[in-house]
Amino acid sequence: MKNLAIVDLGSNSARMAVNRLHPNGTADEIKRIKEDTRLSEGMGAQHVLSATAIDRTIKALRHFKRIYSRMPNTDVIGITTAAVRMAQNQAAFLMRVKKEVGLDLKVLSGDDEAYYDYLGVANSLVVNDCLILDTGGASCELILVKGGQAKQLISVPFGAVTLSEQFELDDVVPAANLFRAQMFLRNRLADIWWLTEAMHFPIILLGGANRTLARINRRRQQKLKVEDIHGYRLKTETVYHTFLDFLTRSRLGRQDISGMEYDRADIIVGGMLPLVTLLQMLDSDRVIFSESGVREGIISEHLNQKTEPKDKE
Repeated sequence: MKNLAIVDLGSNSARMAVNRLHPNGTADEIKRIKEDTRLSEGMGAQHVLSATAIDRTIKALRHFKRIYSRMPNTDVIGITTAAVRMAQNQAAFLMRVKKEVGLDLKVLSGDDEAYYDYLGVANSLVVNDCLILDTGGASCELILVKGGQAKQLISVPFGAVTLSEQFELDDVVPAANLFRAQMFLRNRLADIWWLTEAMHFPIILLGGANRTLARINRRRQQKLKVEDIHGYRLKTETVYHTFLDFLTRSRLGRQDISGMEYDRADIIVGGMLPLVTLLQMLDSDRVIFSESGVREGIISEHLNQKTEPKDKE
């Protein structure tokens, strides 16, 4: 029986999921690990990956390799997204990963990333009319779903890390900084003409900042399985109250919130701003969380390719 390991190098964290592939075209996840790499940290306007961030990332990828190398009959797919996609030193970084880790990373385009997000969600949740939002470290993917089908998709070049750095949202958030960030987002999102078709639609959420939002509220609601967020729903009013709580605290204060990852407290305001802005623009009344995204979309595509009948000669 074969295994498939997907190494997903994002802008804020690196993740690896290992799935056991079954002959009937299904898969079961048998291993999942995450390392905080913050690859997009300090890229600046020049979009250059820093030496420190690269070293952190290489260390995480080596850790992943030690794990999947011990698993027999395992194929490995490596993907990377916004930070590497935008990086001026992309080629040098990919070459170093190949040399030091032996991993060929495929740089997903923004459209590819959004499409795999859609596949991952559509194969695990009942989706009809909704907007999918994946908030990453350096980009956000938006997918308009109508009648269960992806009608429009886009990747925009801002995310939790880049917004937090650009508008200094990491610690105590001055009102002027928050206002500038909100105006920036409203102007950028207003350029996406088809977003008006998502008025009043629920928003399905992916990404680390959104997962943190779910975990915090599941703890507050005293749910037994805090990490079991797939399909979990929140009213928009609850999202706003949680965001307001973040704004009234310093970084250290946010670290004290039950369910908050220690390393995410400095980027959680920037990470939630795209969602809060969209909820206001679209007058949506609820959000739904998904644990299935890009990696699950790639697995779905991989399984479909394996099970498609070959054309007869």
